[in-house]
Amino acid sequence: MEKITIEQVEHVANLARLRFNEEEKQKLAIQLEAILEYIEKLNELDTNNVPPTSHVIPVKNVAREDVVKPSLSREEALANAPSPVDGLFEVPKIIE
Repeated sequence: MEKITIEQVEHVANLARLRFNEEEKQKLAIQLEAILEYIEKLNELDTNNVPPTSHVIPVKNVAREDVVKPSLSREEALANAPSPVDGLFEVPKIIE
């Protein structure tokens, strides 16, 4: 398995918009390496006779089915919007 580099930690941190000092980057590189080593061990398991499952314990879906029902018209929905644009809600930009 390849060693996790500080550059890789910086790249992932940048994607997540996180900032770390040099000591934290070193610690994260070690932790990420340990996590990936553990995941690699899981790949060694023989799962050929294990049936595919969506959950490890039997669970029942308690969500209701989607049903189309009457709703507000576009005009009614936008009636109290502070600044609708072309029949749509305008929201502040939050992503660079």
